[in-house]
Amino acid sequence: MEHGFLLHTTFYLVAAVLLVPLAKRVGMGAVLGYLIAGAIIGPWGLKLIGNVEDVLSISEFGVVLMLFLIGLELEPKKLWALRRPIFGWGGAQVLVVSAVLAGIGVACGVDWKIALVAGLGLSLSSTAIVLATLGERKLLSSPAGSASFSILLLQDIAAIPMIALVPLLAGVAAEHGGGGWLRVVKIGAVFMTLMAFGRCLVNPIMRLLARTGLRELFTAFALLLIIGICLLMEWVGLSLALGTFAAGVLLADSEYRHQLVSDLEPFKGLLLGLFFMAVGMSADFGILRAQPLLIVGLTCGLLLVKGALLYGMAYWFEIPRSQRLFFALLMSQGGEFAFVVFGTAVDTKVLAPETSAMLVMVVTLSMVATPLLLLLHDRLVAPHLRAAKKQRQADKIEVENPVIIAGFGRFGQIIGRLLSANRIGVTVLDHDPDQIELLRRFGLEVFYGDATRIDLLEAAGIGKARALVIAIDDVADSLALVDAVRERYPSLTLLARARNVNHYYELLNRGVTLIERETFEAALQLGGKVLEQLGVSAERAAQATNLFRTHNLKTLMEVYPHQQDQEKMASLARKGRLELEEMMAGDAEAFKDVEVLAGDNRADQPAITPRQSP
Repeated sequence: MEHGFLLHTTFYLVAAVLLVPLAKRVGMGAVLGYLIAGAIIGPWGLKLIGNVEDVLSISEFGVVLMLFLIGLELEPKKLWALRRPIFGWGGAQVLVVSAVLAGIGVACGVDWKIALVAGLGLSLSSTAIVLATLGERKLLSSPAGSASFSILLLQDIAAIPMIALVPLLAGVAAEHGGGGWLRVVKIGAVFMTLMAFGRCLVNPIMRLLARTGLRELFTAFALLLIIGICLLMEWVGLSLALGTFAAGVLLADSEYRHQLVSDLEPFKGLLLGLFFMAVGMSADFGILRAQPLLIVGLTCGLLLVKGALLYGMAYWFEIPRSQRLFFALLMSQGGEFAFVVFGTAVDTKVLAPETSAMLVMVVTLSMVATPLLLLLHDRLVAPHLRAAKKQRQADKIEVENPVIIAGFGRFGQIIGRLLSANRIGVTVLDHDPDQIELLRRFGLEVFYGDATRIDLLEAAGIGKARALVIAIDDVADSLALVDAVRERYPSLTLLARARNVNHYYELLNRGVTLIERETFEAALQLGGKVLEQLGVSAERAAQATNLFRTHNLKTLMEVYPHQQDQEKMASLARKGRLELEEMMAGDAEAFKDVEVLAGDNRADQPAITPRQSP
């Protein structure tokens, strides 16, 4: 018995380490890995963990800390800047979905309290699943990603009053007399005390802790603050979740907020994992086995109704048509806060345990279904949407400029700005929507598209262009573009940026002769400045860099015919280095103005010459 805790911890860690990477590898996501791990080691699996109540009590503390971090990130400035999407879009989503789901429940004969709790809980989406999916796909800054983040933020906020509302529903018929007013006064007094404590005492205490130089004291103080506020909330009869959220908001304006986040962030994923594993263990698969049609039907109904509502609201959320279905599928599942809402409802006897277990199973299955729905979207819908979008983007490009720049990163931007400054028309193509949006804010004409597509280049006016500048980051895409253009427009002047020597040679093999290596000139100029700092005159440094440039290009072309012979290339490279040193030494004899390093107290130091370089 004394080793039971360690043994159970071992089971948790082994299950997570084995199953979560496997789930991610097959594209199911880490959350599902934790859920499956909990189900396997729980009462309905291998029965390695028997007392689920103990696990739930531990995982509740994980939720407490998660809510603390959520509150800690809610700076007033951030909330104010996002007030329209958060409170407008997020509020509309929660209210509309909750009302529709609760209305459907009442229409089916369900008690209004049960229908309301179910509607509120099911209106929430999984923050962990949605944000992880957006991060993996690099879509956090897309319109669908921005809308999803704003709605999730409001849902995280709305979960707090939802959890607080459940006990009130339980006490609507039972509470009489003046006891309710006394409770309101106690709650108000507690929150006033928290606000005063946060403004007057938190920062001085944190400052005092900082002077000790002991980083762990920050974490200890945060935990003490969380537990203390939880005790206050328990005293006034409110949920622990509300207390921890208030604790996070309490420190949101503190100058030590980032220190707290960095200290607690490593625990966030593990605590959430424990929470999901507890959910997997507590899921009553006996209900699924006893009533499979009902559970599957409710899950499909949730995904269909919630997804349809989200798809309809996506227009008001200013999400492009091509991303609306993805947004609806991504947000259609139930969320982790639903488990907390339903658990509170069971504790306050608003929901019967079997009803809560059924709803938990529906939410769990909807979370499992989300990666599968997105996979179907990627395979069946997304290719047609991308093709239609590319065609629309190609149709929009109607300008005919003498120069087309393919790729507008740091290299292509300098070329574009130089040409624009000389009033030369430039058509720019790039495949990064975030980059395009940023550059358009600066007044640059940049168009979305895959520059390796000939139809897009023709729409951009390549038939009348005088030059094509290839500044694409990816070497393979750069060479593919050269091949495509050479086949259709062999007489067009091509100017290319080479990422390295091998890329340089591949461009030469394709007949491109106007090539610049992206870092060569910048490194050469900086090397000249190093010579000047070491006492070489500016004139001598300039001549040395010019000599190096000429000799390097000569050696590059001498090695080019032997690029398949590694030994020959190495031999020619060594020969070139010796020749360069001899040329530099002979050239230095013509200069008598090389100064000695430092001043009078360093006069015994030898003069710096190119021959002394390592």
